[in-house]
Amino acid sequence: MASIIAADMTKASKTKASPHTPAQGFSYSREQFESLVDAALKHAKKLGATDAGADASEGCGLSVSVRKGELENVERNRDKSLGVTVYMGHRRGNASTSDFSQAAIERTVQAAYDIARFTAEDPVAGLPEEKDIASHHPDLDMFHPWPITSADAATIALRCEAAAMQTDKRITNSEGAAVSAQQSHFFSAHTHGFRGGYASSRHSISVAPIAGKGDGMQRDAWYSSMRSADELSSPESIGRYAAERALSRLKSRKIATTECAVLFEAPVAAGLLGGFVQAVSGGAMYRKTTFLLDSLGKRVFPKHIDILEDPFVMRGKGSSPFDDEGVTTRARRVVGAGRVEGYFLSSYTARKLGMPTTGNSGGSHNLVMSSRLTQSTDDLDAMLQKLGTGLFVIELMGQGVNYVTGDYSRGASGFWVENGRIAFPVQEITIAGNMKDMFQGIQAIGADTYNMGAKTIGSVLINRMKVAGS
Repeated sequence: MASIIAADMTKASKTKASPHTPAQGFSYSREQFESLVDAALKHAKKLGATDAGADASEGCGLSVSVRKGELENVERNRDKSLGVTVYMGHRRGNASTSDFSQAAIERTVQAAYDIARFTAEDPVAGLPEEKDIASHHPDLDMFHPWPITSADAATIALRCEAAAMQTDKRITNSEGAAVSAQQSHFFSAHTHGFRGGYASSRHSISVAPIAGKGDGMQRDAWYSSMRSADELSSPESIGRYAAERALSRLKSRKIATTECAVLFEAPVAAGLLGGFVQAVSGGAMYRKTTFLLDSLGKRVFPKHIDILEDPFVMRGKGSSPFDDEGVTTRARRVVGAGRVEGYFLSSYTARKLGMPTTGNSGGSHNLVMSSRLTQSTDDLDAMLQKLGTGLFVIELMGQGVNYVTGDYSRGASGFWVENGRIAFPVQEITIAGNMKDMFQGIQAIGADTYNMGAKTIGSVLINRMKVAGS
């Protein structure tokens, strides 16, 4: 199994609309958003707020789904919002509205102000420090509107599903295929000097074919998601690969309960990276609800593991010149040689911990987890050879992770591997361990990297886990 490389995707228009004009499907311009935000901040000051922040946003898009060769749904979405945060010293109130009239703005500010007046004081509540505010906002090329019609979107979805169905006669059914074209923009400002905003887009094609019949049916799915439609994989390649994945799972069986090495396919391994982020987030740290409490400077992974964060990847799904508070984002090493070098902190959580903010209000930015031992030839076949005999996991089910203790237990499906080769598909098993041990037990990370949102990682080989089967 291997990742699809973008091929003959129908080219979309590369014309980029300026977010300063209400074009390409937007109803409001950047200037209109600035005016709305400034009106909210002015009214907050008039009421007596010590500080305030506001943000105006708008999103719109098209989603089309088909199933078994027929159009199923066509949805157009459009939403807008003005959010206001008011501070009365260290007391904070929030309110929002979708009504952009002056009267509604004033009512919303008043509501936030009233909440702040009657909220208990929090000594660390407040806007970020002025020294942390982003003043330089580079264009990260994240806005690529896709002016596609519902008819054209349906055609692409039908091509994708048809390619899946035509791959093999054992593909007997489908949960459908879908095309989505989404875009949004926002402007935010607060009284500590921040002013900024940008437009972004996210488009996708997906399909979920079903192989086999009766009790032996198996489903799988695949998708492609990009900022720009001309970087999406072709609908045919997505359909064929999804079908091949479903076919590979036919005649799945249980295995006996055992302990063995486990190889996580790259899309599944992204969840391990996500688990680390959650465990070293500021909220988990100051609440003491994490198995990695006080891990700064400590070796959590083997010496060959690094995790880097880069908010400035062009067209990156986790890119941003500033975080949700307007704080400057920075490229940094989060883990070096297995040792934790930084947490993920907002201004609030940083103050709770007595540390500087890391510019992560709103989440992480383009994380890459890698091994210093990885060679360019360490594709999936090479990783299966490194696994030798053990379990190759391609799907996880359930939410069995306890972030306080690190205990990990998830339903799983995949393949049993012997002597570096897939022997047969397996299902209805549970894999279990503790995330501390799992992190320390990472033996290799493949060069078969996969991007899932703000995280990029290859397949991950863990030395030993418990596998509960029959």
